[in-house]
Amino acid sequence: MAEAYTKAYFERLDAEGRVVKKLDVQFNPTELAMTKAAQIAEIAIPGIDSPILQFVRGQNERVTLELFFDSTENGTGTGATSVTTLTNAFYALVKMSGKEHAPPRCRFGWGQEFPGLINQAGEVSGTRKVFDCIVETIQQKFTLFSPDGVPLRATLSVTLREYVTLETQLQQLNLQSSDHTRVHVVQRGETLPYIAYVAYKDSARWRLIAAANRLLNPRDVQPGMVLRLPPLRT
Repeated sequence: MAEAYTKAYFERLDAEGRVVKKLDVQFNPTELAMTKAAQIAEIAIPGIDSPILQFVRGQNERVTLELFFDSTENGTGTGATSVTTLTNAFYALVKMSGKEHAPPRCRFGWGQEFPGLINQAGEVSGTRKVFDCIVETIQQKFTLFSPDGVPLRATLSVTLREYVTLETQLQQLNLQSSDHTRVHVVQRGETLPYIAYVAYKDSARWRLIAAANRLLNPRDVQPGMVLRLPPLRT
């Protein structure tokens, strides 16, 4: 009896991150390539041997893989099933959605954990379970046809680009020291005194936050607003 194996899958998500449709791959990929880069600027200073390097920003992680599809089990002669019945749903992941006016958000998963680490405030905080992404490119290559010209085998070369919301990035990168400027995304129901208490252990510090963000009315904070949390000065 053949041993069961875990299939890789894609999930198509809506704008709120809810799963709309799950797509199981026909055959697991044999390779995954992962790339993460940083954008570095060169600061030229006359009279020195090498320019000064300045970090500008991080770049999205990219995952590339190939997916193989085959419909020959249904025959290869007249009346053969086109492999596009299997590939079209994956190929559509790179096309613009009429509802979101952009390609859909996706999630790629395979097993209990997906390769890669979660970085938080300079420290590795654990492994990730899935790869949330946008499908950046798909190249569809057909490699076998029936005598009638029906495509029977195809290879999809896929590039996935990491998708991380602003709120998640701020949570992962936020420095938890009161002597550094930080940022906070306001959640529903939060007030400035509450945010001050969480940030400084002193709700009276709300005036510091209000002044740093030029808030004339301390009650005028809305969910999703990004606030600067200035450092405490001794």
